[in-house]
Amino acid sequence: MASDFKASVETDSYGRKKVINACLEPCSIEKGMRLIGGKWTGSLIYHLKDGPVRFNDLARMLGGASKKMIDQRLKELESKNMVIRKVINDRPVAVTYELTDFGQSALKILDDLRIWSERNAL
Repeated sequence: MASDFKASVETDSYGRKKVINACLEPCSIEKGMRLIGGKWTGSLIYHLKDGPVRFNDLARMLGGASKKMIDQRLKELESKNMVIRKVINDRPVAVTYELTDFGQSALKILDDLRIWSERNAL
């Protein structure tokens, strides 16, 4: 929902800036970053782009992330309805993760970010 208020910045005679009508809640970009901006979150979503992936395969794809971190991020994504967890075997326990339609909707953003990063990496 768009706000009718527009934030503006005024400068006083001493050069100090003051914000008029500042946002009282996070903007749309901040809300989006809260969904996909966590450490390893974007990479997890991106690695799930081609369909269901087993947990240990995800762990191998994200070599720098601990299994505990991957598990935490997957639980967060599941709670945000971006990922579905499916148990495929009880003994030994085996699960796959796949993107929901909502999770897939983040792929364009992540691919644009990947391209931008590749072009501008130092």
